[in-house]
Amino acid sequence: MNTENLQNEKKYNKWIVALSIIIPLAVAALFGVNLKKLGFDVQPLTFLPPIYATINGLTALVLLVAVWSIKKGKRKQHENLMKFAIALSVSFLLMYIAYHMTSDSTKFGGEGVIKYVYYFILITHIVLSIAVIPFVLITYVRAITNNFERHKKIAKITFPLWLYVAITGVVVYLMISPYYV
Repeated sequence: MNTENLQNEKKYNKWIVALSIIIPLAVAALFGVNLKKLGFDVQPLTFLPPIYATINGLTALVLLVAVWSIKKGKRKQHENLMKFAIALSVSFLLMYIAYHMTSDSTKFGGEGVIKYVYYFILITHIVLSIAVIPFVLITYVRAITNNFERHKKIAKITFPLWLYVAITGVVVYLMISPYYV
């Protein structure tokens, strides 16, 4: 392995750790802030859930095309698609936070087995959406520092996690959408 590439990769480790902690904490903190309840005159952004669910679906498609691209040897296309997938995930996150800061949370109204299915999908989606952050960042850093062998190894873990989060984001939306007010 190239020592210079490994040293370049290590320069990013503090950022990866910091972002992997800061992002979930910031989302959790902002999730609990409702601007309306704090007295701000804001309109609920109730139009956002179908948009950010669509972004999750698009992210899943982009990830699949990106994997296909690299398997076909189209490295530049793969790189561009992965940057696009990251941008989609960031835009999802911003919209998700904006929605929850301006709107009341929606309760799932299903009963019986479907309720347990919904909560299983929701909980695994949330847990893995937090866990995937350092994986995405490490995978990206290994690519931009030309550590392609190490990039490939972690990408084999990152890809299915990220794909699961993207797909289950759509599933969660479809399951809860009948209960939006």
